[in-house]
Amino acid sequence: MSRITTIGFDADDTLWHNERFFRMTQAHFADLLADYTDQATLMARLLEAERRNIGQYGFGVKGFVLSMIETAIEVTEERVPACVISELLAAGQEMLRHPIELLPHAADTIEALAPAHRLLLITKGDLLDQERKLAQSGLGEMFDAVEIVSDKTAPVYAAIFARHGEGPEAALMVGNSMRSDVIAPIMAGSWGVYVPHEVEWDIERATPPEHHPRFRKIAHLGFLPDLIGWIDGS
Repeated sequence: MSRITTIGFDADDTLWHNERFFRMTQAHFADLLADYTDQATLMARLLEAERRNIGQYGFGVKGFVLSMIETAIEVTEERVPACVISELLAAGQEMLRHPIELLPHAADTIEALAPAHRLLLITKGDLLDQERKLAQSGLGEMFDAVEIVSDKTAPVYAAIFARHGEGPEAALMVGNSMRSDVIAPIMAGSWGVYVPHEVEWDIERATPPEHHPRFRKIAHLGFLPDLIGWIDGS
């Protein structure tokens, strides 16, 4: 078994809060459209739009806002008031300005692992927004490399871990999204470590690979150094 030399970290809802701002905006969205449809129906239509649009708009706030506008047009049968569109644009701009709040143990864990490992930040979403959040986090200088990708797939992980390390077999990825932070790197040949967050995006839900030898789940990032020590010593 290869020793772990490279560790990839997800960003949003692994190192800092993110999804909570999407949920707050969704609640505002539901209030704005309350005269046209109920919240459950609206959220289902929004999720359909997000799934449909990821291939065109990618991940992040901008694609989310466009999907809200598209959904508003659909559920109102093209009668959505201009003031509602304006409110949605303002909500998106506010999301792009929200301050960064690190999750517990994020900074301490990265600081503890940095001396003996190559640390990578691997995130997806809008380039400018992800760069802004990383700069505000104060963690940027602790990473050996930053990869902002359009999607996280097994081939993407294999290429990143080959480019920045000794390949996927000597790498571990940690994050809160089962589909893209855990299953995809495992498929690439790496370890996938799941750190649950209080809020989970429906599009990232997947069945945990409970019996896979390279899958682990930890309650929070504070347990990661001991887990890596166990893997390297086993």
